[in-house]
Amino acid sequence: MFPDDLLYTSKHEWVRRGDAGTVRVGITSFASAELGDVVFVSLPQVGEEVAAEDACAEVESTKSVSGVYTPAAGVVTAVNELLNDSPETINSDPYGEGWLFELELADENQLAGLLSADAYSELVSG
Repeated sequence: MFPDDLLYTSKHEWVRRGDAGTVRVGITSFASAELGDVVFVSLPQVGEEVAAEDACAEVESTKSVSGVYTPAAGVVTAVNELLNDSPETINSDPYGEGWLFELELADENQLAGLLSADAYSELVSG
């Protein structure tokens, strides 16, 4: 149900490892389904320094507004500009074109506490 090559947070973000200590972050299909139709996204600023578990983005849907939290400390290196005009991409392709931001990690060891696909699946089904 959830891609095996990703890591997950208990707050429903996914994390894909990139090159040289970077990660790409988005929200899970579970989170996007719970939110409903996404109508607006507020992204962090490139160059912004963030601490682990900082709320650095917001996803607004027809139902509510939800914070998106950083999985680790670091610096935002990219944001998904596509979402400014097409926020619904988060609903249709949460693990592909619906990513939110990229982060250069302060310390890759911070990812050690994240969940596997199986552990995340257990979390949301329980």
